[in-house]
Amino acid sequence: MSIPLETLLTDFSRMPGTTEQSLETVEKTLNIKLPNDYRRFVMQSNGGEGFIGKHYLILWKVEELAQFNCDYQVEDYAPGLLIFGSTGGGDGFAFDTKANPYRVTQVPFIGMSREDALLVANSFTRLLERMVETDGSLF
Repeated sequence: MSIPLETLLTDFSRMPGTTEQSLETVEKTLNIKLPNDYRRFVMQSNGGEGFIGKHYLILWKVEELAQFNCDYQVEDYAPGLLIFGSTGGGDGFAFDTKANPYRVTQVPFIGMSREDALLVANSFTRLLERMVETDGSLF
């Protein structure tokens, strides 16, 4: 299913987009290439928060990814995950950078580990679509 982005983000407060230069700097710092659909999204909306369907989502600014992942010690507890936002509660949303293409997982901030990361979508766009399509759990 392909739901228009504006429909997905009806109740989501978006920040202004980032620049290609900022994206390239972040990717160089993280030593990864961010997924194309996520790159397109942050070019239009670099972070924000609100409801997507019945699910609450906080997306971090792309320029905050390295620092927040360092602060949460993601590489120590869940190597290969790159957290890009949260549920607004106790879980983060992360790209599994060991998968090709990257998949989106939901991982608890407390007790964080790769073993506790649950697959929720095969892409960033699919995560947003699933949030609209489901009233309950994403997994």
